[in-house]
Amino acid sequence: MADRIYTCTFRDVETRARLGYIDLPHGRVETPAFMPVGTNGTVKGIYHDRIRDIGYQIILANTYHLYLRPGEEVLKRFGGLHRFSNWNRNILTDSGGFQVFSLSGLRKVRDAGVTFQSHIDGSRHVFTPEKVVDIQAVIGSDIAMVLDVCTPPGIEYRNAKEAWRVTRLWAERSIEERNRLGESFRGNLFGIVQGNFYEDLRRESALTISEMDFPGIAIGGLSVGESKQQFNDFLAYTSQYITDEKPRYVMGIGSPDYIFECVENGIDLFDCVLATRMARNGGLFTDDGVITMKKAIHKFDERPIQEGCTCTACTKYSRAYMHHLIKCNEMLGGMLATEHNLTYLYTLLERIRSSIREGRFSSFKKEYMARFYGPKE
Repeated sequence: MADRIYTCTFRDVETRARLGYIDLPHGRVETPAFMPVGTNGTVKGIYHDRIRDIGYQIILANTYHLYLRPGEEVLKRFGGLHRFSNWNRNILTDSGGFQVFSLSGLRKVRDAGVTFQSHIDGSRHVFTPEKVVDIQAVIGSDIAMVLDVCTPPGIEYRNAKEAWRVTRLWAERSIEERNRLGESFRGNLFGIVQGNFYEDLRRESALTISEMDFPGIAIGGLSVGESKQQFNDFLAYTSQYITDEKPRYVMGIGSPDYIFECVENGIDLFDCVLATRMARNGGLFTDDGVITMKKAIHKFDERPIQEGCTCTACTKYSRAYMHHLIKCNEMLGGMLATEHNLTYLYTLLERIRSSIREGRFSSFKKEYMARFYGPKE
C-alpha cells in the first residue's frame, strides 16, 4: 500500500483552492506549487544553487531524455540524478509518454508497450510500463510518473477509449513493478488520468486512478493544443472526481491564467517550460503583463523589471541594461531573465497561498488577472 504523502491544512470557502504540503524523500513541498522544468537534468540558463536560493523545493526532469542521454549506466554510476546534477532537493520525472506521443509517426503503441525512434539518431527503443518505472528508480525520482497514452484533441471516441484502456493496463502493471522493486524504488509513483475530451471517459479514468494504489494523481491530456475554454471545462470536470486525499498535479501549465485556474480547482502541483523558454527570448513576467525586452521602449528605462522583485536583474540592473543584453544576444541576458521569471512565479505562488490562507483568493485572482491581462497604456 502506497504511503500517504499529502496533508491539506486549509480550504478556501468559495472555491476548491486549498493549502497543504507533500512529504517527499528530499524534503517537504508547500502547495500549491509551481515546479521549474529541467528536462535534461538542468533548468536551462540558471544554476541549481540559485533555484534553491529562490526557494524551490522541487524541479522536473524527463525520463525519455535522460534515458537517451546520459543513459542509465551513467546515472547508476553516480547513484542517481541528485548527485549527478548536484541537486539535493526533490525531483519529479515525467514518464516520457508525452515526448513519445509527440513523435507521432516515429512510434507504435501496443499493449506490451511503445516502440519509438530516438529524435537524436533515429535508433529504435521500446518503453514498457515496467521499464519506465525501472529507469525512474535508477534516476532516483522523488515523484515518478507512470507511462500513459497521451492523445490530441479532436480524435474519435473509440480511439480515446482505447488510449484510456491501455493507460489503465499500464497503470496496473506499473504498480506491480513498483511493488516488485521494493525498497530499491525510493520514490512515489503517481498515476495519470486520461480520457481525452470525453466526459464519461474522464470520469471513469479519474475515479479508477483515484482508487488505485498511487500516493498522488496527475491529470494528463490537457494543455495539448485544446482551446482555453476546453481546458477550463475539462479541468473542472475531471478534478471533481479525483480523491482529495492525494496531491493533484496538472502537467504542462505555467502562465498566470492557467495557474489561477488550476489552483481554483484544487490542483496542488503544476509545471511548464514557458517561464524559462520565454526568458531566453526576452519575455519577462511583471504584474502588468509580459514585457518584451527587445522593444526599443526599454532603451533608456532606468526602472527594474518589477518593483520589489528580489532577483539579480531587478536588484542590480535596469530595464535598459536588460534590453541591451537581450538585443545583443548575450548569454547573461537569458540567465538574468530566467532567474527573474522563476523568482516571479515563486513569489506569485507565495501570494496565492497567502490569499487562500486569508480568505481572499477569489478577489486576489480577479484583481491580479485584471491588471496582468488588462489593457495597457
